[in-house]
Amino acid sequence: MVQTRILPAAENAHQYPLLIKQLLLSGPRYSPDQEIIYANHGKYTYLDLVERIHRLANALTDAGVKPGDTVAVMDWDTPRYLECFFAVPMLGAVLHTVNVRLSPEQIVYTMNHAEDDVVLVHDDFIPILESVRDEIKTVKTYIQLTDEKTAADTTINTAGEYEALLSAAATRFDFPDFDENSVATTFYTTGTTGNPKGVFFSHRQLVLHTLAMTGSLAAYDEVPLLRSSSVYMPVTPMFHVHAWGVPYAATMMGIKQIYPGRYEPELLVDLIKKHDVSLSHCVPTIMQMMMGTESIKTADLSNWHVLIGGSALTKALCDAGAKLGIHMYTGYGMSETCPLLSATHLKPEDLELPLEQQTAKRIKTGVAVPMVELEIVDPSGNPVPHDGEAKGEVVARAPWLTQSYFKEPGKGEELWEGGWLHTGDVASMEPDNTLTIKDRIKDVIKTGGEWLSSLDLENLISQHPAVAAAAVVGIPDEKWGERPYALITLKPGEQTSLKDIQNHLQQYVDSGEINKWAIPTQIDFVEDIPKTSVGKINKKLIRDQLQ
Repeated sequence: MVQTRILPAAENAHQYPLLIKQLLLSGPRYSPDQEIIYANHGKYTYLDLVERIHRLANALTDAGVKPGDTVAVMDWDTPRYLECFFAVPMLGAVLHTVNVRLSPEQIVYTMNHAEDDVVLVHDDFIPILESVRDEIKTVKTYIQLTDEKTAADTTINTAGEYEALLSAAATRFDFPDFDENSVATTFYTTGTTGNPKGVFFSHRQLVLHTLAMTGSLAAYDEVPLLRSSSVYMPVTPMFHVHAWGVPYAATMMGIKQIYPGRYEPELLVDLIKKHDVSLSHCVPTIMQMMMGTESIKTADLSNWHVLIGGSALTKALCDAGAKLGIHMYTGYGMSETCPLLSATHLKPEDLELPLEQQTAKRIKTGVAVPMVELEIVDPSGNPVPHDGEAKGEVVARAPWLTQSYFKEPGKGEELWEGGWLHTGDVASMEPDNTLTIKDRIKDVIKTGGEWLSSLDLENLISQHPAVAAAAVVGIPDEKWGERPYALITLKPGEQTSLKDIQNHLQQYVDSGEINKWAIPTQIDFVEDIPKTSVGKINKKLIRDQLQ
C-alpha cells in the first residue's frame, strides 16, 4: 500500500458524510418558490417539497419504518415518487423502486427477494397485490396512493392514504447522519433470462453520480441539457435506474419540474407545449410514440433537449426529431451503472452546423462523463486500439457502479471479473475517445465467419421512408451459422415489401457500409415489436418465438 501523508483533524472538526439529504440543501435555497407540477393534478413549491419530505419521514416512522428497513414504491411518475427518492433513504431506510411492468410473479419475486417491509402502492396497482398477497412474505404494512378525492376500495390492510397521513404528520424530522456507504436504493434488472437481479447503490454513490451529472450535463456548452432555467419532465419510469438520476440533479439545482403521471403520448406532448419543457429523457420507443401524435405537429420544440438511452438512437429517429427542432442526445449506461457512463459531447464546430447535419455525431454513444473510465477489451481482457475500427467489450470503472448483485455474490464476481465492470456491450473507441456501441455480445449475428451488428442493420433499415421501427436478430442457419431476421413496423398509411427493403439495403452494400450477406432474406411486417418492461426491444423473446 502506498504510504501517504494524513494529518490529524481538529478534535471538533465535522466529518461530513455524503448523504442524499445534502442534495436537498441548495434547491430550496436558490429557488424556494420554484414550481414542481404534477400533470393536471396540482403543483407546489420547493419549500413545500421540503416540508412534505419531512412529513413523509414522520408518517413512515409512525408506520414502523426503521433504519435498515426496505420501503417499496409502486407509483407512476409523480411528485410523491420524488418525495420518496429523498425521505426514505434520508431515514436510513432502503428505497426499492418496484418495476410495475413486470409480471405479478416477478413483482412478488423482487419484493420477497428485497425483503420489503412497507409498500407504498398506487390505486392502479392494488389489484396486482391483492391477487398475490398470500405469496408476499415480508411486507408488514401498505400505504395507499391515489389521484382521486377518495382512495379506491381494497381488501389489503393499509396504514392509510398517503395525503391523509402526510396531513396528520409533524412538519419537521431530524434526519440523522450515518455512514455514507449505507445502501440508499435497490431495484431489479430487466434482463430477459432468469429472475431479475437486484442491484444496490449507497448514499455516497448517488451523491457522486448527481455531482458528475451536473458536472457534465450542466457545465459543458457542448452538452447543454441542464441549466438553472431548465424545465424538466421525465419520460422514463422513475422505477428505472432512479429515472436515470436526473430528479436528484434537478432538485439539487432547484429547477422547475413537471411529472406526467402515467405515460399517455398526447398528454406528454401537451405538457411539453404548456410548460415549455426543455429537458426530458426517454427510450426510442416512447419518442416514436410521441412523434406520432397529432399534438406534436403544432408544437414548437426548438427548446426541447432529449437524452435518448436504453436502446440505440437511430439515424432515422434523430433526423425526424431534427425536422421538428428536437435536440436529441445519446446517453449510455445500464441498471448496474446507476446509470450514466457517457453522453453525446459535441464540439463547438459541430454546434455551428444546422441541426439536421449533426445527426452523425448525436447518434454515437458519446464520451465518458467526468469520473468514469471506459475501456474496450478483447476476450482475454486486453485493451484494443482506439482507432474507431477495433471492437471489444465495454468495461467500466466509476464511483457509482453497483458493487455486486444482492444475494448473488457469484454473479457479482462475474460482473466484476478482472476489477472492471463488464457491460456485455460490443463497441469501438475513436482516437478522440468517442464510444460507439455496436451491439450486445449476445445479439451479435455470426454469419459466414463474420460478425454482423444487429444495431447497425436496424439503423439502416429504419432509414427507409416507410419504416417506423426495426428489430434484427440472428437465427440458426445450416450453411452460414446464423442469418439476420428482421421484424419491421411501418408508419401509419405506409406500405412496402421484402424486395423493397432489400433494394433499400443494397445501396449500403454498394457503398461498402455493409456486406451483401447482411441483407436479410426473412422479414416480417408486424403491428408491434416485442419489448421489455422498460421499452427495450426484447430480442430473446423474438428469438424464442422463432424456435
